[in-house]
Amino acid sequence: MTDIASPLTEWTGPHGLPDFSAIRDEDFEPVIRAAFDAHLEEVDAIANDPADPTFENTIEALERAGKALSRVSAIFFNRAGSHTNDLIREVERTVSPLYARHRTAIAMNRKLFERVDALWRKRDESRLTTEQLRVLERRWKGFVRSGAALEGEAKRRFAEITERLATLGTQFGQNVLKDEADWMLLLEDESDLAGLPAWLVDALASVAEERGHPGKHAVSLSRSIADPFLTWSTRRDLREKVHKAWLARGENGGETDNGAVIAETLALRQELASLLGYESFAAYKLDDTMAKTPDNVSRLLETVWEKGVARANEEAADIAELIAAEGGNFKPEKWDWRHYAEKIRQQRFDFSDDDVKPYMQLDKMIEAAFAVATRLFGITFEEIRGVPLYHPDARLWRVKNPDGSHRALFIGDYFARPSKRSGAWMSALQSQSKLLGETPIVLNTMNFAKPPAGKPAFLSFDDARTLFHEFGHALHGMLSEVTYPSVSGTSVSRDFVELPSQLYEHWLTVPEVLNTYALHAETGKPMPKELLDKVLAAQTFNAGFETVEYTASALVDMAYHARKDAPEKPLEFEAKVLSDIRIPDAIAMRHRSPHFQHIFSGDGYAAGYYSYMWSEVMDADAFAAFEEAGDPFNAEIAEKLKTHIYSSGGTIDPEDAYKAFRGRLPTPDAMFRKRGLE
Repeated sequence: MTDIASPLTEWTGPHGLPDFSAIRDEDFEPVIRAAFDAHLEEVDAIANDPADPTFENTIEALERAGKALSRVSAIFFNRAGSHTNDLIREVERTVSPLYARHRTAIAMNRKLFERVDALWRKRDESRLTTEQLRVLERRWKGFVRSGAALEGEAKRRFAEITERLATLGTQFGQNVLKDEADWMLLLEDESDLAGLPAWLVDALASVAEERGHPGKHAVSLSRSIADPFLTWSTRRDLREKVHKAWLARGENGGETDNGAVIAETLALRQELASLLGYESFAAYKLDDTMAKTPDNVSRLLETVWEKGVARANEEAADIAELIAAEGGNFKPEKWDWRHYAEKIRQQRFDFSDDDVKPYMQLDKMIEAAFAVATRLFGITFEEIRGVPLYHPDARLWRVKNPDGSHRALFIGDYFARPSKRSGAWMSALQSQSKLLGETPIVLNTMNFAKPPAGKPAFLSFDDARTLFHEFGHALHGMLSEVTYPSVSGTSVSRDFVELPSQLYEHWLTVPEVLNTYALHAETGKPMPKELLDKVLAAQTFNAGFETVEYTASALVDMAYHARKDAPEKPLEFEAKVLSDIRIPDAIAMRHRSPHFQHIFSGDGYAAGYYSYMWSEVMDADAFAAFEEAGDPFNAEIAEKLKTHIYSSGGTIDPEDAYKAFRGRLPTPDAMFRKRGLE
């Protein structure tokens, strides 16, 4: 048996964690390679078992296999996303195609597939539980969708494509990260800070110091820096520079330009789908989702788009009117929208972000997210200090069941840094499984602006919403109650996985939560009712902009992947799609193609970016259940929510899970009300 003993695979740190202090970057590649070999040995033993296939000796055996690979992979990819360096990037480029090759080798093991296929064909005669049938179905479909049924040249080409796509996805993500890390706008003069609130000035000082310019201020391309700068800066020339740099990530020419990466990726995805008999890559990806077909997705997106554009055009007219009233002789551009929209919001609702921010302390918002989980699900959180993690900014909590027993570990890593990719996400070092006797170790990673030493970190309201969103994903992992790891936690269809996260956002705006945790950093007093009422009333302000920004990205994603052939010049194709749908001139896609990591840094959300909207239909309808009951913490509804949504993982079909919770499937009506687009 391959020797894989290492701190990366045998976790001897406190509380069942890896011993991060014993991990060396140079160990990752050899341990990953050894873990591949060990996993293949386990798989070959299953495939060559002389006994007739049974669920236990085939499916359960596969569920148990590969533990060492899972462990080293979880640590490595967390490092690659959260705290990378030149060596980690080099290893990532090396091992990404090896992971694809490894998965393909297992999927195309003929003897193994024959065992799984035999069990699938006899499933109606078996006495499997609902969860076991679901695991068998997903295993069988996974083999078929990974080319197991292909023969000869088609099989060889499928393997070649999957390996190349893995390389391209890694290259895409590293190019974006390098563009973000390399770009900085140094603000040399006091006038460059015009209009910026004190908290943002502090954050820009931290950016400058981190980039080697102590005593100065700098703008980075972290969203938590760029967005507020575009909102508050009165220097239109500087806003233009920042916004153009933001849009140009991955499209700057040279080694980090993603144009050719996108073109090759789209062509290979279409070829892969064709090999499996699908008309398009979108048809392939959607076959195993709630949406089922590209037409179903398009109908939802087009309905939302029509409403969003109508509202956005009204908002654009208001902005143009304000510019003219201030004596401006220019039409609104993309770098103007956030700035003037904020002015209009202040006029209409009579409060500014400066009024709200002192009440939105990061630590209090973390407490709020925890407290809601305690009220809804009975779990509690206890911070554990002094345990070395992968970065000094990361924090650790023990999560307990209502009876005080251990439930999970939760790691929060909240601040932006050059070694971390942009965005916010949930991941896991370990998933829950009764079969393996393992409890969850879940991470939330974000990119909030880090304050100077000794000062509290403040969030915008959108930042706080992001925190609640990602914690909803974390709860999906931590509340999992399943037997088999392949259906644990967030292992659900892509257009269902955003339901627990988007639903959790609703509790941020519950007045009781804000009254308890939105406390002023200096006085400790809750947000005044008058200000709270204004904040809540303003939640649907700028709804047209936000809807168009998101939906444009979803429509471009679907347009790329629903074609029968890949566009040769993707960025020209992107421009044509945006022109055809008549996107307002002053609004850009939320994620332009050259930095659209959801769909090109791997295929996780490829032909799937729509899923945020699909899930929003469900989350708005789901929270309406609490509203109809007149209690956002209704115990009976919370218990059904935990049982059928947060704890069931992928053990049942998503439609069945939702109907078990709500009694019916959702309609878009509640979502349109939530967005103010009725």
